[in-house]
Amino acid sequence: MKALLSTAAGGPETLELLDIADPVAGPGQLLIAVKACAINYPDVLIIEDKYQFKPARPFAPGAEVSGTVAAVGEGVDGWAVGDRVVATTGHGGMVELVAVDAVKCYKLPEGRDFVEASALLLTYATTIHALLDRGRLKAGETLLVLGAAGGVGLAAVELGKAFGARVVAAVSSEEKAEACRKAGADEVILYGRAPFDKDQSKELAEKFKAAVGPNGADVIYDPVGGDYAEPALRSIAWEGRYLVVGFPAGIPKLALNLTLLKSCDVCGVFWGAWAARDPKANRARVAQLFDLWGEGKIKPVVSETFSFARGGDAIAKMGARGAIGKLVVKIAD
Repeated sequence: MKALLSTAAGGPETLELLDIADPVAGPGQLLIAVKACAINYPDVLIIEDKYQFKPARPFAPGAEVSGTVAAVGEGVDGWAVGDRVVATTGHGGMVELVAVDAVKCYKLPEGRDFVEASALLLTYATTIHALLDRGRLKAGETLLVLGAAGGVGLAAVELGKAFGARVVAAVSSEEKAEACRKAGADEVILYGRAPFDKDQSKELAEKFKAAVGPNGADVIYDPVGGDYAEPALRSIAWEGRYLVVGFPAGIPKLALNLTLLKSCDVCGVFWGAWAARDPKANRARVAQLFDLWGEGKIKPVVSETFSFARGGDAIAKMGARGAIGKLVVKIAD
């Protein structure tokens, strides 16, 4: 089979499309003939050896795929060859065939597009876990979403609205603002590019405060980090919940006196670890996502698709933070 492989640490230009041996479905696994592989920011980091997990080389990036079942491993029930499937892989998804633990696989309903399906799990499952399990978001509360035009950002906008929140989306351009409005955001604000000096940080905090209103943001969803974090935290409500989702702008240092003054929580969100520790609860959340998808309340935004040979270009665009929604590599028709 063909695989887009990282053979040495570096940027997308180091990836090589090579022929390797076909994998087999081991005990407890499904072998998936991959149709599409969605790109996420960890794919940028993992090939540079900057992610928290460093797989042995050579390896393929790509953490979520859609396709059909090509083989069923020993001990796996409820699956048959030809079944439509979406799955999380951690890495290894940018290949023609991939063996995945069955516990990480979910049946894809008939009529659902493989490209759109590949873009569902990581962003929406992370976000539903963040908003409901970690953020305890309730109808009528105010949700502030940073980086709101990215994959997880748009998922947060859509899910926030589905759960009855007032959603304020924060983005860096008018093009991204329009994407958030289409996703249902009640209000959109534009911020500049970090780094910020002290005055710029204060100005951004005031912009956040004005947008969320006098009572503050009950939940703040932050997949950005960096210099955006403290200004956002300054806009939080009394007993608000600040959700730490990611750090493409850098790992921030928060002034902990702010958490005391607002009696607020700073909550880490690590969906993958939670799903492994509580697979039953995770499956219930994914089932909830499929229901919302079927009802039209959420719809993964895929702004661009790439051929298999151009998979590195998709990672490069994600690394430049130029993507709106998700980018997807089409492995097969």
